Amino acid sequence: MSFILKPVDIVENITPEDFKKNYLKTKRPLVIRGLTKDWPAREKWTTEYLKEIGGDLEVPLYDNSKADPSKPINAATAHMKFGDYLDLIKREPTELRIFFFNLFKKVPSLINDVKIPKDLMGGFIESMPAMFFGGSNSVTFLHYDIDLPHIFHTHFGGRKHIVLFDNKWKDRLYCLPNATYALEDYDVANPDFEKFPALNGVEGYEVFLEHGDTLFMPTGMWHWMKYLDGSFSLSLRAWDQSITRKVASVWSLFTHGAIDSLIKMTFKEKYAHWREKKAVKIAEKALANGKP
Repeated sequence: MSFILKPVDIVENITPEDFKKNYLKTKRPLVIRGLTKDWPAREKWTTEYLKEIGGDLEVPLYDNSKADPSKPINAATAHMKFGDYLDLIKREPTELRIFFFNLFKKVPSLINDVKIPKDLMGGFIESMPAMFFGGSNSVTFLHYDIDLPHIFHTHFGGRKHIVLFDNKWKDRLYCLPNATYALEDYDVANPDFEKFPALNGVEGYEVFLEHGDTLFMPTGMWHWMKYLDGSFSLSLRAWDQSITRKVASVWSLFTHGAIDSLIKMTFKEKYAHWREKKAVKIAEKALANGKP
């Protein structure tokens, strides 16, 4: 019993026509190894450089523990000076990570180190480049992005293990009702298929990113990530061009963001327990019906 994971396609470079036909339109992931070869960031963004430009900033930190039902999603577990945190992840293993850090707001000149791949597609949200940092052993829980963007995820300074699933598998992945993330009681890297039988046979992708690699994740794709080394990533986000997908994005932000947060803060543990049980029932029904 297991997930059925296949490798993500890897290319050195790709033409806009090939990318749009075989990956953007078909919503398939892709690694483009040469996308960053002419980015100044590829060589410039070292730990020492990042400490120099933002080391005194205080940053929120997150760990691998299950979310507290009495707190909003993505509530920080600690805070630290950015420079001290960078020293920590290079020095020793740690679960602590930085989530959705827009260093560009503090250092606008950083954008000059990146070349947004507008030749491949349009719709990039240039005001929202986000950075993610993690120590070896830190894990990003299984989820898809609430605003449903396409994502170009470039990794720097180490290795990262990533598992992806198409959104059609959300019920079998034990997606929590009113949320864009899965039940946190199973380990994606080593799931207990007897306890969570709906996971058996779920199809997905697996890839290991190295320094300079860029992973294209199409809209709505579930992703789980584990830092194998203390390292960091940059995500460039782009809207899908279809009107229906843009409407879905707004609706997702409303229902999975504002409404879910209101219910969660009102009912706390009671709501958390209800939706965990509901996720199990939905997953078991999907499995029984033979549905993705």
